[in-house]
Amino acid sequence: MSAESPTDTRHPTGTPRERREPREPQGGPPPGVLAVVFTALFLAALVLGTLLAGGDPFPSPFGDGGEIVAYFRAHTDAVRVSGALQFAASIPLAVYAATVSARLHRLGVRAPGATIALAGGLLAAGFLACCGLVSWTLSRPEVLELPALTRALQYLAFATGGPGHVVTLGLLVAGIAVPGLLAGLLPRALAVTGLALAAVAELATLTLLFDGAALLLPLARFTCLGWLIAAGFLLPRRRTRKEH
Repeated sequence: MSAESPTDTRHPTGTPRERREPREPQGGPPPGVLAVVFTALFLAALVLGTLLAGGDPFPSPFGDGGEIVAYFRAHTDAVRVSGALQFAASIPLAVYAATVSARLHRLGVRAPGATIALAGGLLAAGFLACCGLVSWTLSRPEVLELPALTRALQYLAFATGGPGHVVTLGLLVAGIAVPGLLAGLLPRALAVTGLALAAVAELATLTLLFDGAALLLPLARFTCLGWLIAAGFLLPRRRTRKEH
């Protein structure tokens, strides 16, 4: 007969069971690196598209219809590569939004900011992916045989990759900047700058009403890209006591 009680919880060696410490939740890929990859792919789409087109810039949808159709017919490879890279850029952007949203929740943010960042980032990624796919469609010879269809698709590419992408990108920035400011998760200057950039991005909605407002698109787009990179590297993995 064993001398051990039936309720004895010790190991056969007589040593008590060791309690395992709860593992820290996985943080996912570094958001700063994701922002760099997204920005690099997006810029590559612009630069390579221009180089493959012999230096000719992508035509404005507000230009002459004949010249626009002629550009797409003459530079199908440039349009195809640019569209493919824009589509590729949408993937790290979506992952960035998911990662940052999860990190904000883990840092104790219970306000809507984390969800707004996720929604804005996924919408921005979706619009950019749509723009890339429409641009790829504009590289198909059978599509270019129909000038009216070419113009319609270019308008769609502009709407999705322009105001559609930029306005929702501003929503992503705002969703990070607000809790970053209120909870002290980001340097105050960076958070305030993010709020200002988000406001400019939202004003880019006016592009749908006034052609001249299209100047807001590159201003908001490229400044927001730089801000997302900085925020991705500076957003902490865990809160310190000073932040409570």
